[in-house]
Amino acid sequence: MPMPLPYTKHNGSEFDVVIMVVPPSSSMLLTRNLLYTGLTRAKKLLILISQDKLINFMIQNADTKKRNTGLMYKLKEMCQ
Repeated sequence: MPMPLPYTKHNGSEFDVVIMVVPPSSSMLLTRNLLYTGLTRAKKLLILISQDKLINFMIQNADTKKRNTGLMYKLKEMCQ
């Protein structure tokens, strides 16, 4: 049985090789920003596993959605 990899956060990190799998999913998730993030994390090699039509869709999809994290509500609650 293979050992699970430990979960670690790598926000803003770069790696020599990045393997990015883009399966068919909601158009809200298939954005140019996500593709850009994968590209900019790879220092030497990006392996992109997907269908051509999905990648083309991502390139054309420059929509950005507002992220509702509830951060302001949580900060106000902490300050009370």
